[in-house]
Amino acid sequence: MEYGAIDLHKRFSQIRIVDAAGAAVFEDRIATTREALAQVWGARPRMRILVESSTESEWVAQHLETLGHEVVVADPNYLPMYGQRSRRIKTDRRDVAALAEAGRLGIYRPAHRASVEAQARRRVLRIRRTLIQARSAQISLLRALLRQEGLRLASGTAETVLARLQRLRVPPALAAALTPLRTSLETLTQLLRTADAELHAQATADPVAQRLMSAPGVGPVVALSFHATLDTPTRFGGDARRASAFVGLVPSEDSSAERQRRGHITKAGPRQLRFLLIQASWSLWRGRSPAGAALRSWAQLLAARRGRRIAIVALARRLSRILYAMWRDEIDYQPDRVRSDRRDTAAA
Repeated sequence: MEYGAIDLHKRFSQIRIVDAAGAAVFEDRIATTREALAQVWGARPRMRILVESSTESEWVAQHLETLGHEVVVADPNYLPMYGQRSRRIKTDRRDVAALAEAGRLGIYRPAHRASVEAQARRRVLRIRRTLIQARSAQISLLRALLRQEGLRLASGTAETVLARLQRLRVPPALAAALTPLRTSLETLTQLLRTADAELHAQATADPVAQRLMSAPGVGPVVALSFHATLDTPTRFGGDARRASAFVGLVPSEDSSAERQRRGHITKAGPRQLRFLLIQASWSLWRGRSPAGAALRSWAQLLAARRGRRIAIVALARRLSRILYAMWRDEIDYQPDRVRSDRRDTAAA
């Protein structure tokens, strides 16, 4: 049996095929295109091909699978996979040789491959996030231009910025200069309304999102982001603590022998989901719903001892575990089951 490996890059990739003994059968540098991949692997017998997880890895893996091969998308953070690579000299040829040997010996850790549905949700959420960032940048620019003329825009939401601008007495020259910015903000606001309506429709049709939205502070964007990012509850073996660690909400630790030292949260994993969970925690903190009373009281007690910001992060960690458990057990949020969590309190 033969084994393949690809050191994948955006334009050109280094490939290598070895036999069962590890001897190189074929090696080349090819364009990262479907046509070039098919030319190399289209007529070869079925083999295992190892590819590092990256932006291009999923479409490459899917294409090679249509050619009849077994494709492993490997976690690049698994250091034993690079045991054959020198630390002092790094080249594409050395990297692909190490990957081919890892694939032959089975020294790799598969990365999670998101489902087609999760990929589609991630695309929609990512586009919406980019639109929000663009609107925020333009509102900041608008405020700066007004301040240069001694004008200040009243406080309010991003959706009402144009209405608040309309109430200002802007000099004609500045008003003319702001016309393109005003038009762009109108377009972005309308695009975001459409995107929010689409997300609301998706959340309504998604039973998992509906279940997650029964938790306090969780809306369509948080629910769909949680579903799309984690993809499946079986991914973490049913352990809610592993799910919160994946999101980067657990404390870092530097312990040895009798010394135990915990620091700030690791901030590993998907940054956007971590941000959304913290925003959901702020919403829960400021809310008044009876469903969130137990969690709110727990966070307030913690805030009295450690400060509000630490309490909010701890609340986000608890919320991530609760959402995962709801998804895993297929149950809606149950306020009466929320109790004081000593492990989260100690971690905070």
